[in-house]
Amino acid sequence: MAHTYDICIRGAGIVGRTLALHLAAKRLRVALAANAADGAESAAADVRAFALNPRSRALLEAVRCWPAGDAATPVLRMAVQSDANSQVNFDAAEQGVEALNWMVDVPALDQQLAQAVQFQPLITVADAPQAATLTVVCEGRASATRAEFGVDFELSRYAQWAIAARVESELPHQQTARQWFHAGDITALLPLQGPEGKQHALVWSVSPERARRLLDCPEIEFTEALAAATQFAVGRLRLCSPRASWPLQHAVAQRWCGTTHLAGANRTWALAGDAAHNVHPLAGQGLNLGLGDVAELVRLIDTRSYWRAVDDMRLLRRYERARKAEFALVGGSGDALQQLFAHPHALVQTARNWGLRGFDRVAPLKHWVAKRAMGM
Repeated sequence: MAHTYDICIRGAGIVGRTLALHLAAKRLRVALAANAADGAESAAADVRAFALNPRSRALLEAVRCWPAGDAATPVLRMAVQSDANSQVNFDAAEQGVEALNWMVDVPALDQQLAQAVQFQPLITVADAPQAATLTVVCEGRASATRAEFGVDFELSRYAQWAIAARVESELPHQQTARQWFHAGDITALLPLQGPEGKQHALVWSVSPERARRLLDCPEIEFTEALAAATQFAVGRLRLCSPRASWPLQHAVAQRWCGTTHLAGANRTWALAGDAAHNVHPLAGQGLNLGLGDVAELVRLIDTRSYWRAVDDMRLLRRYERARKAEFALVGGSGDALQQLFAHPHALVQTARNWGLRGFDRVAPLKHWVAKRAMGM
């Protein structure tokens, strides 16, 4: 019997909704199955913002879901500082681009995607998975469907938790993303609320013990510790949201596509977003990787030969190979940086700081790294 839907997407987060909108734009019938984790992730995401590169922006603009106004703040400069005043600076003007990336407010993006899905007649929002020719799993890092399909998830936990919050600074952020590496901690202040704003998204990666202390301490103690960690670069800070926290990990699914026999039927599936891979937030590439999955899967489905179905395994394996290669480069680089900056040995720290200062002086290498981070 023919399936009612061409594709069932499990997970209605940012990656799942973006994929649904692009597939529907190609005249495919899509079932979008929400799960319990979607609501929990959205609630946690209220204190976060995503750094989106030009490639991700183009993907969202193609379905008219790029947030308007101050909900997407262009980042013109990036300042990365390590011990012994070693630093690297990136500048949009030097790279010849409009912005290095954009800090996008999560609630605003969620709202735009939800409204677009509501008005797309080829998307059916369902409470449970629907029978379809192809199932795409976008449920996030704790995906139940990934386990149901018997996919191994190779996971390495970092000795760090992320603390996220919104903070307001005494001085304007000047559209600069700032990051500090010090004594194993990684602290990032990311600009929000437009060019003249003073609000930042905080991502503070610390040891589990320090995370517990920072989450439980009074607000004044928290902001004083944060101001010291950020060297008062934007003056004193005021907490303007609850504090959220989660454990950090590097993870990748062993298989990103396959066919599984369940309940008397074969299910052909693919993984996308955090269901397929997790990275450390230090490079701000998590959602960019997930939206890259969307772009590649949509491209292959849209350009397939007329006689290939959407569940053709040759097609899906092309998707898997392409995205695993991208993850190996981006995720591997982020993992290597985390390990390097967390290393406690004094000789490693000295060599690292020397290398950082040298990197900042090599313009062609900086240009190449910046272009990779921008998805170009």
